[in-house]
Amino acid sequence: MKRVVYNSPVILNFTLLSLAVLALNFLTKGLTNQLFFSVYRGSLTDPLFYFRLVGHVLGHQSFEHFAGNFMYILLVGPMVEERYGSRQLVKMILLTAFLTGLLQVIFFPRYALLGASGIVFMLMLLSSATNFKRGELPLTLIIVAVLYIGQEFWAGLYAADNVSHFAHIIGGVCGGIFGLNQPARR
Repeated sequence: MKRVVYNSPVILNFTLLSLAVLALNFLTKGLTNQLFFSVYRGSLTDPLFYFRLVGHVLGHQSFEHFAGNFMYILLVGPMVEERYGSRQLVKMILLTAFLTGLLQVIFFPRYALLGASGIVFMLMLLSSATNFKRGELPLTLIIVAVLYIGQEFWAGLYAADNVSHFAHIIGGVCGGIFGLNQPARR
């Protein structure tokens, strides 16, 4: 082994940017998450409202919250980035963040959302479809979808926690759709 390689620029930059946002949030005693990195219903005339629709995936409540999300992102993300390419992965992350933020504001307007767990679920479902061929439906995609989305649906109905199971479901649905519709690089 001769050198360390920056092998997955989108995933690594996403991780480092989110870590910087976490540190900034700590230094501002939560103000930056509230102003920039949580999505909630706001005025359509506020330019920050539009940034928050996507920026919420950079904010995390605590180091444990950050580490829980980014352990999965760092585990699955590089394989997905290699398979689909950096540019395509950025588009998928941004679209998933936007849809999750928009649907959160529409369906749960009284609650703020922050964190990258929707991206985690998008990557999980997307990774299970990496060997997808036209005319075939990967059994791994079906099993992962049933287990993860089913578990999140169930938890959303019955768990009394502070987790956005809705964001997990939206992220998983996005990942499944991307996996079945995005051509992987060969």
